[in-house]
Amino acid sequence: MPDTTHPNPGNLGNLPPETRSFVGRRAELARLRAALDPGVGRARLVSVVGVGGVGKTRLALRAAARVRDAYPDGVWLTELSPLHTEGLVDLAVMETLRLADQSTRPVIDVITEWADGRRLLLILDSCEHLLADCAKLAAALLARLPDLRILLTSRERLALPGEDVLHLEPLPVDSRTGDLAEVGDAVALFTERAAAAGRPVAEADRATAAAVCRRLDGIPLALELAAARLADLTLDELHTRLDARLPSPLDLLVSDTGEGPPRHRTLRTAIGWSHELCAPLERLLWARLSVFTGGFCAETAQQVCAGGPLAPERIAGLLDRLVAQSLVLPDPVISARYRMLDTVREYGTDWLYALGEDRAVRRRHREHYARLAHQGCAEWNTGRQVAWCERVLTEHANFRAAVESALAEPDRGAAVEMAGHVGFLWRHCGYLREAQHCLDQALAADPPPGHGRTLALWSRGAVAILQGDQEAAANWALRCADAAREQGSPVAQVAAVYLRGGQLALTGRLAEAIDVLAAAPRLTVQDDAFGAAQLQVRLALSLAHVLRGEYERARAVADEVRTASRRQGECWAGAYADYLIAEADLGRGDIPAAILGARTSIAGHALLHNTAGAAMSLDLLATAVVAGGDAHRAARLLGIGTRLWELTGRAQLDSPDLIATRRTCELRVREHLGDTVYETGYRAGLAMSYDEGIAYATGRADGR
Repeated sequence: MPDTTHPNPGNLGNLPPETRSFVGRRAELARLRAALDPGVGRARLVSVVGVGGVGKTRLALRAAARVRDAYPDGVWLTELSPLHTEGLVDLAVMETLRLADQSTRPVIDVITEWADGRRLLLILDSCEHLLADCAKLAAALLARLPDLRILLTSRERLALPGEDVLHLEPLPVDSRTGDLAEVGDAVALFTERAAAAGRPVAEADRATAAAVCRRLDGIPLALELAAARLADLTLDELHTRLDARLPSPLDLLVSDTGEGPPRHRTLRTAIGWSHELCAPLERLLWARLSVFTGGFCAETAQQVCAGGPLAPERIAGLLDRLVAQSLVLPDPVISARYRMLDTVREYGTDWLYALGEDRAVRRRHREHYARLAHQGCAEWNTGRQVAWCERVLTEHANFRAAVESALAEPDRGAAVEMAGHVGFLWRHCGYLREAQHCLDQALAADPPPGHGRTLALWSRGAVAILQGDQEAAANWALRCADAAREQGSPVAQVAAVYLRGGQLALTGRLAEAIDVLAAAPRLTVQDDAFGAAQLQVRLALSLAHVLRGEYERARAVADEVRTASRRQGECWAGAYADYLIAEADLGRGDIPAAILGARTSIAGHALLHNTAGAAMSLDLLATAVVAGGDAHRAARLLGIGTRLWELTGRAQLDSPDLIATRRTCELRVREHLGDTVYETGYRAGLAMSYDEGIAYATGRADGR
């Protein structure tokens, strides 16, 4: 499965691959390329505006790909259609840029600090439902970042000063040159898609094809849907049915019952026509699939959409039919996963509401992801951990929608339980801010006591610790300890010790931390979220010993965690245990062991896309490597580490001890190499992508 969140600061950004040919738009593409070329275009905000289905996103992505070389720090696509709540656009951009920020600073500050001095192109796709948020973010970013350009697609412009707007019209049906031997772009697109459906358009039928394209106003999505129908209809049948179904342009212009401009109503009518041609069960599945956000797989579709006349065993075949009709599209990146275009999904949402199934299907969606989150937490401290991390990353948008749905319901117990499970998973998979957001909402309503509330309190405190908000962590630690006692769970009470002991250790109260952590009962380690917390209690104890220079004790405790981690099959705590063992080995003077341990730790953190953990281990590795006499390699490792720390928003976690250690290492490397040679090596590491840096650090790149 491809990585969707880990840092990859190379110059390719995250543009998806094109999966279908691009037809026409030569003039528009040239215009947009020129606008986006820093050497030609003057506007730093470029908007592609047009009705739904007119091809705004495809044109924007094609133009962005053509100018990619002009943006050495990346072309980054943020898809906004999965967002249903205001106030999350800046967070979505931060996640797009793969900034694993672990602070509580305003998101706009995090983005601008990282992007300052970088030349990149940011694409905001499908802005129409979040115009105010997009305008606010774009204005702030452009004011602070002179090397940034923003390209957006929307049904409406942002109306900001200096905005360069390209109004995208439908494809022309007739040749622009008037040459009868040529066809317009609309006919070219239609005939190409018809051939893909197994029905090539003969030369003698070009006039009929052109008539079809005129009836559909040259709107690309409508043309694609119509062409897909040729798998079941002849071209003449398609034309006849369209002619009978669609009102005339005059009817559209004088109608006072339609919504939106005439071309938008043409598209809606064309989609409605496609809907009418679907079999009844295909229509029902289309409507039910509209509850998914950010994609779905066939198995999940079966679990959420089955019911009534839709038997579970029918879902896969019906899904294949919707794919064949271009109503559902294969995901261009993740195999065996599907998505719907915004306009098609909107139609399905309207139909679901008209059927009176909206609340019921959304409840099934919410309950499915609640079960999934519960299962993920139940198996987190096992050999399934990496697989669950990948699942959480892939299903992030659906988890977000399910949590929002749960929080909107009156059942506070169910809401806090879901927030607790999802918050725990998000905390361990890098979504700290979203974890904070959902947990704060769930806990603000004074939910009833129980396992869900205790886990939510623990997760919220654990988020605060990673964010460096130790004052808040102390408060959550007290509330979690009270809840664990009220719940009567010994394991939950042990888990709560991590919050208090970890907070003490990170604020320099090491003796107190050791007393608190060492006193925690040693219970059998569980397979679930609280089992993971049990291991983190011992990790915090080992860290406190390291910070006090008690290396033998630190190593002994960390080795216990590593043994337990391997027994459980998990790697989150194990990677931190390897880091602490390497710290202890370095303190004891065993440099080869420290180098090996640091590399092992980096590899473990990389499996879970733990940027902060990998960055900590990189700093340690650099210190061990220079101690072993390889200052050249250490300089490059420091550059790689800096790149990762930039993504977290908190260099060395704002820890005075880690900052001092990093500074000492740098001074030592400079002393060995001299400033000029050091800077050369350091900048070489800084220029590496995430994957290149991890490969170099772990020795995979050069066999060391």
